[in-house]
Amino acid sequence: MALRIETFSNVHGGDCFFKAIGHPHVAAAAGALIAGLEAAGPVALYDPYGLAEGFAEIHPLDGVALAGVYVQDLGQIGRTILGHAAEPLTDMGASGAGAVFVMAFDAERPTQHAARHLPEGVPVLNLDAMRLPDDMLTNRRRYLDAMNFATNFAFFRDEGGHHTRLVTANYWANYRASSDGLGATLCLRLMGADGAVLADWREPLSDTASSIAVDSRAVRARFGLGAFTGQLFLHVVGAVGHDVVKYALDTYGDDGTVLSCTHDANAWPADYYAGLPAPGPGETVVLWVQNSHPCPIPPGEIGLALMGAPAVRTLDEEIGPFATRALDVAALVPEACWPAQLEVHAGKRFVRPRYEVTHDGGRSRIAHVNVERTDLAPDPRIPELGNLMGKGYILPAPILPPADYATTALPTPMARSQASLPLAILAYDASGREVARRPLGTLARDGITAYGIDDILDRAGGLESGYGHLELVYDFAGGGEADGWLHGLFRYEDRRSGHAAETSFGAHVFNTALTYRGEPQSYTGVAPGLSTRLFLRLGLAPLETLCHLIYPASTPWHEHSATELVLHDANGQVVATERLAIPCSGSRLWRYGELFDGAARRAAGEGGYVVIRDATCRLFGYHGLSTGEGAFSLDHMFGF
Repeated sequence: MALRIETFSNVHGGDCFFKAIGHPHVAAAAGALIAGLEAAGPVALYDPYGLAEGFAEIHPLDGVALAGVYVQDLGQIGRTILGHAAEPLTDMGASGAGAVFVMAFDAERPTQHAARHLPEGVPVLNLDAMRLPDDMLTNRRRYLDAMNFATNFAFFRDEGGHHTRLVTANYWANYRASSDGLGATLCLRLMGADGAVLADWREPLSDTASSIAVDSRAVRARFGLGAFTGQLFLHVVGAVGHDVVKYALDTYGDDGTVLSCTHDANAWPADYYAGLPAPGPGETVVLWVQNSHPCPIPPGEIGLALMGAPAVRTLDEEIGPFATRALDVAALVPEACWPAQLEVHAGKRFVRPRYEVTHDGGRSRIAHVNVERTDLAPDPRIPELGNLMGKGYILPAPILPPADYATTALPTPMARSQASLPLAILAYDASGREVARRPLGTLARDGITAYGIDDILDRAGGLESGYGHLELVYDFAGGGEADGWLHGLFRYEDRRSGHAAETSFGAHVFNTALTYRGEPQSYTGVAPGLSTRLFLRLGLAPLETLCHLIYPASTPWHEHSATELVLHDANGQVVATERLAIPCSGSRLWRYGELFDGAARRAAGEGGYVVIRDATCRLFGYHGLSTGEGAFSLDHMFGF
């Protein structure tokens, strides 16, 4: 069964209560609180905010003798909570309890409200006993403030010739008043494969948008660690504007067979994930399951299923608190073979996980699955949007130079209710000219295959510009339903070296003044989002950084973009700016070393980064690294 916790609402956003009770730094305090409750005798549990059941999912109260559960809301009286019929707060005095447990942070106020109804002379305990220390709080007056829990997890490894490098920027500084004199601090905890703490440290952040880099080799040397594969927990104290810790994560090796990039883990555990590819010939696919909670994952609670198939193959072993487990897809679902895809039954046990594909020649790549929505149903209005919103929802992806790379697209259902997908693939030259359109028909959930872009381009005579982009769009010519949560996996293979990269993402409405269901999305504020702010991390020498910017448009928009590439140094200071004019429905593939001269690159230094700004249109970007010898990485970019 899935954990009965609230993690994320597409209406209200992320929930912080589960973060507060599951934070790695409060596990010991939570254990001490529960031990005190167990020793106190019968306990009257007062649950004014309806948090008790969620708390017990993370910190079981099986050893606590409950004298009763009491509520303030008349509508909750009689509801079964932790096996007890909820009673009115006004009856608590007659409970005979030896202690009272107020299920609340900032518990002074609700305790005062209940004071005259508490049993006399008994201790009163509450969740404030497991608060983070004040120096880890952004807002000390309101504990369950989202900014107090600007946290995330990252896959982190330094083992067997594999290394990881996490890069982001202090984008919170952009939301501060320049005169407030306040900075931020990045608190980090590295946990090994068994969930044990390997290192705890803090990195002070400046009051500018400085770059942030955490390299596994440097961490290993700094703390004298042995080889490890685990997870890095990040907590930003002093966050403003965003409670999400976004980052790019590069995986690199001691040789050219290992090079990948992914991005942030999406900090809210979900019930299901999808878009996990089955192994192809000569491949091994490992799903990295990383427990995001201080309670174990019991045997049989997580598993895999072929897309559209009812049978779920479960992992029949326990995964400890914050532990990491490599789950071999073929061992659990041996009949699965590319281009089949699998669903991950996660039960809110872990944040969006990575998977690793290793070819028998030794080359490997890492990517991530995506959240499969449980709250969506087909939207009958989407087929009617064409008259007003043109192409409507668009999922853009690069077509890297076909002479050098093979491009493959695999549509991936991303809602539990999605029985079929009515789709078409459109191919565009970099100039914005549509060169090919291939209707795919209405694809059954369990019958989706992969589509090689070579076949589509060959029939159209290729791309005059040498590269371009493709768009997955809804195509209702033959009927069908849609929910707006259109996703796809895109795989790229170097024709000479065999090195591959893959990335996946979801569709949005782009560059139209009309809005529908929060689209076109904005980085901050309400729709429509008609501007761009993307972060491009720069690779360390000798790696070259590449970027593919796409200008998708649901309806005709500005003829060309007015794109600025703003190069910053490690302290966040601007050192150079280059400008691009990308045609509407076109794209631009560029490399850092080609666009910025040597003087600018030297001024930016090792910690430099690029912010891609455009006030006239919304771009979609992909970034990667290249060794120049056949190894490369590619993933979509993040904005802030």
